[in-house]
Amino acid sequence: MLSKIPSVVRDIMVRDCYRVTGNTSVIQLAERLAVYRLPGAPVVDERDRLIGFISEQEVLGQILDSIYHDEEALLVRDLMRHDALAVTPNKSITDLAQEMLGAKPKIYPVVEQDQLVGTVMRRDVLNAILSMRRGRIAAHR
Repeated sequence: MLSKIPSVVRDIMVRDCYRVTGNTSVIQLAERLAVYRLPGAPVVDERDRLIGFISEQEVLGQILDSIYHDEEALLVRDLMRHDALAVTPNKSITDLAQEMLGAKPKIYPVVEQDQLVGTVMRRDVLNAILSMRRGRIAAHR
């Protein structure tokens, strides 16, 4: 039985993704990013609507500052980017791969009808592109 070659984000996105609210402690977020090996996390409101994004780079800088200045770490809402790049579940994987060639995020929130429905990471896109390539090579044999 042949497995379906992924073509849209819905085929490869992580549905049960890690997310935080603006009230999450940056320290708690940092611990979760490290445990789950994530480059960042979507920030949602109480209705699970995407309101921003926070990257491990921003978290690292804040934690480093809190160590140097012996201060309490901030909350996610104090550091998050409000202009989060997001994709829809129906976006073509090849289109997303093209966008990811530049200095774009390593992880995109996936949003449908204003709700966060998952995330997709660059490595997921890479694996999907490799599957497409293998499928084309097999089809030409």
